[in-house]
Amino acid sequence: MDFLFLVTIFLIGFIGSYLSGMVGIGGSIVKYPMLLYIPPMLGLAALTPHEVSGINAVQVFFATLSGVWAYRKGDYLNKQLILYMGTSILIGGLVGSFSSSFFSEHVIQIVYGILAMLAVILMLLPKPKERPDAELKYVTFNKPLAAILSFIVGVAGGIVGAAGAFILVPIMIVILKIPTRMTIATSLAITFISSIGTTIGKVATGQVLFIPAIVMVIASIIGSPLGVATGKRMNTKVLQWMLAILIFASAIKIWLDIIK
Repeated sequence: MDFLFLVTIFLIGFIGSYLSGMVGIGGSIVKYPMLLYIPPMLGLAALTPHEVSGINAVQVFFATLSGVWAYRKGDYLNKQLILYMGTSILIGGLVGSFSSSFFSEHVIQIVYGILAMLAVILMLLPKPKERPDAELKYVTFNKPLAAILSFIVGVAGGIVGAAGAFILVPIMIVILKIPTRMTIATSLAITFISSIGTTIGKVATGQVLFIPAIVMVIASIIGSPLGVATGKRMNTKVLQWMLAILIFASAIKIWLDIIK
């Protein structure tokens, strides 16, 4: 593979992982369009949606693992949320990733576009009042609803090679009413679990280019913890708006390509 191509992949992985660690997502919402559009814009080899989704699946696994490790101390990781949503999204991710090999590239694009627009809508809905960090240990949530929603996200995310955090985060904040900082940390853990199923499915169905995937992994291990460190110091409102803008920009670009 061309050296410049691999350098480009590394930079995409680093920037995307830094942003993902900062706002508590696996990064696929950012890296999917970057991997799809930036290499051909620079005159480099173009990746297909199947290849992009495969690379993303492997990268998200390692990006979220390093992000969770950075959040391992403190009360930000909600173990009950991780158990209920993690189990459901893992099953959904396996279903979606194995079935994705039967879908055309156009269908994968449409699923991604629908997920992104839903995430934007959720981010624009009124947010519950933030609770102080001292109350994080008393957070409760609707367990059946959390399990059902995370399974659906897992199926859709498995199809596009994303662990689904870009829609999981607004679901947790708006519907389940989880505080933002707890959502950011816990969603990384849930996304990590989801990425296990997604990665297994993508590798088993031959959708992963291993050299670009390894380059993305190295970039993720470096970028994600740096993003987490930045996110811990930032205002939660700023983090929410950054996430909404990133998702909206990606959704617009994908839908413009779909309707061409």
